[in-house]
Amino acid sequence: MTRLYDDPATFTEDMVTGFVAAHPDHVRRVPGGVVRSRPARAGKVAVVTGGGSGHYPAFCGVVGPGFADGAVIGNIFTSPSAADACSVARSADRGAGVIFSFGNYAGDNMNFGLAVERLQREGIRAHNVVVTDDVASAPAGEATKRRGVVGDFVVFKVASAAAEEGYDFDEVVRVAEHANARTRSLGVAFDGCTLPGQDHPLFEVPEGRMGLGLGIHGEPGVSETAMPSASELATTLVDGLLAEAPAEGGRVTAILNGLGATKYEELFVVWGTVSRLLAEAGVEVVAPEVGELVTSLDMAGCSLTLTWLDEELERLWLAPADTPAYRRGTVAPSTSDVEVVEAVAPEPEVVVAPEAGQATSAEVVGALHAIADLLRDNEDELGRLDAIAGDGDHGRGMTRGSAAAVEAAEHAAADGVGPAAVLVAAGDAWASKAGGTSGVLWGAALRSFGDLLPDDRAVTAADLAAGAEAALAAVQRLGRAELGDKTLVDALVPFADDLRGAVDEGGGAVAWRRAAAVATKAAAATADLRPRTGRARPLADRSVGTPDPGATSLALVLTRVGELLDGAACAADSEGGEQQ
Repeated sequence: MTRLYDDPATFTEDMVTGFVAAHPDHVRRVPGGVVRSRPARAGKVAVVTGGGSGHYPAFCGVVGPGFADGAVIGNIFTSPSAADACSVARSADRGAGVIFSFGNYAGDNMNFGLAVERLQREGIRAHNVVVTDDVASAPAGEATKRRGVVGDFVVFKVASAAAEEGYDFDEVVRVAEHANARTRSLGVAFDGCTLPGQDHPLFEVPEGRMGLGLGIHGEPGVSETAMPSASELATTLVDGLLAEAPAEGGRVTAILNGLGATKYEELFVVWGTVSRLLAEAGVEVVAPEVGELVTSLDMAGCSLTLTWLDEELERLWLAPADTPAYRRGTVAPSTSDVEVVEAVAPEPEVVVAPEAGQATSAEVVGALHAIADLLRDNEDELGRLDAIAGDGDHGRGMTRGSAAAVEAAEHAAADGVGPAAVLVAAGDAWASKAGGTSGVLWGAALRSFGDLLPDDRAVTAADLAAGAEAALAAVQRLGRAELGDKTLVDALVPFADDLRGAVDEGGGAVAWRRAAAVATKAAAATADLRPRTGRARPLADRSVGTPDPGATSLALVLTRVGELLDGAACAADSEGGEQQ
């Protein structure tokens, strides 16, 4: 149980405040995360890690000389937003470019991918190195689909040490990808973790059983087996990794990692057998780590990571580092007198809209208020759906994102801008505060929908249909999901198709309501699907019988908007206006 918090909604922000206060010699806070308190030398490639919180000491705990230049910190188990990633990258950049490294999750790929695009447009060279070490999450022939778990730590360390040595941008990328290719991990869970403010874990492991192949975001294992002894567990972990060894015998480094509630004494018992089994297999272990390096709040469980070393990887793994949570050797003191200058993104230009556009903006703000209320009321149920095969954060993320969208939209509308600018502000705020896959997709959808709303006249039914199609295109471009993948696309495609057909037939508000009903039916039908993408994919069988939370929340929102449009149409009729 996660017991110590003030407001669960601000748990991450409160944690970062305390972390920075505890380690002022190592880190300073910037929007979106932390960077080194004393910047590295000019001309050094910056390595920035990132991901959701709940994993300490990953990711913010390894910022410092010899390790990362910065860390982007998302909400618990939720990808940070692209805006946050850009913010941290700007502050960490020393003129030689920024390399992001993170685990292979859909939300991280989307948000950091967008961050790279934005940074490159600003003239900052950027690249993503995605970690794919979890052997349980996909077969060997589909390594690019594997999750990044504790192998993150090795890849981050190697890339950071290379940058500290003076490797250029392309060489840091090369050695980081090389480390990832030679890293394998396998983990087990004995019990689930509990999000702050919740009174039950995200999943439970039956008494006397063990989950095999867990994720680090509160996901349960991909299968269950009888609870083993420490020696039997060691054998399972070692055999599972040696079966996928990328090189014969040789030298490895190893991490036996505790996930939060499995403590050091237990890990040492397991390590005794792990080290013996590796020696018997002809594998020499170099500088192993036994302890908590990548956790999952209070999850009970552990994992084993092996990286097959060559001369270069071994040197970089052993290089000195000095961070709040990890120290090795002695790092030479910095002689740089770098002045800390906060990097800021350019402010968008404010263009005042005609009266018709401002009226539409007011309607948009009202709709966002209603959506935020709806999502807040359904937060627990959406979280429950998400916890079946995911990390249970969908309800909380949607609540945070929609609340931030309302605040941003009100601020923009007060400046007199049109609906496009209001929805751009709302979408960016939603993406920033919600993070994760849903955050970036809803942010992009709102932006794209808003682009089709006119500033100089009233909105027509055709405008709404075109906006829906633009939102769908943006979601599919970013998420790369298709019908049948068990995502929100399974509700959005039939909605956009039906809305366009109804509008072509001359429909107005009734067309939206009819399309929303189609989307609701499609969302319910996702219960029969097996996810083919995203965080739920490794637990596809577990999700069968439960509708997709993203499709469910979308259908709820579309239905509520339909009710608002119907109300507006009725009001227009009573006043002698034109129904849209």
